[in-house]
Amino acid sequence: MAEITTMFWDLGGVLLNNAWDHDERGAAISHFQLDLRAFEERHHCVVAPFERGEIDIDEYLNQTLTVVGPIIPRDVFKDFMFSCSRPNSETLEIARQARATGKYLMSTLNNESADLNLFRIKRFGLREIFDLFVSSCFVGLQKPDPNIYRLALNITQRRPQECCFIDDRPENLIPARELGMNTIHMVHADQLRADLTRLGIELV
Repeated sequence: MAEITTMFWDLGGVLLNNAWDHDERGAAISHFQLDLRAFEERHHCVVAPFERGEIDIDEYLNQTLTVVGPIIPRDVFKDFMFSCSRPNSETLEIARQARATGKYLMSTLNNESADLNLFRIKRFGLREIFDLFVSSCFVGLQKPDPNIYRLALNITQRRPQECCFIDDRPENLIPARELGMNTIHMVHADQLRADLTRLGIELV
């Protein structure tokens, strides 16, 4: 087995909760008393360009909130969206421990819209952990498109065999594994720590 030199981490579901997934949208729909079906239909029409950075949060809200019920000030709704984010403290600590060894190039590899991604990077101190952010909103590609994994390898100039990719969704691991990357399906922090140890990845 090649020595691991590079770690790619998903954010939502691994290091943090999801930024704007089913649970977060459900909380907003309940809080603002929105039409669930109408909002979800509009969301699914625009979520891909939203996460690829083709539209910003204001355009996303223009295309979702206009058809779902009461008029809601955009800033109020955006503040609610941002407030949904929470850290996964145990796995964040594992990432910090990997960073502290100084042995690994640390990068995210995640699907997230730009406004939420930038907020979460700052709010949870991710620049202290990661050298690089391969986020869908910055590169115009989304997992599980194999091209985002190839791009991550090209940017970092690493061989697949020396990379480890961690994600909570099995479908996102398949293209990485097919390219030759080591993969870990994140279920909980203790399991993640054990799987990293199995791959020979050191933690402080």
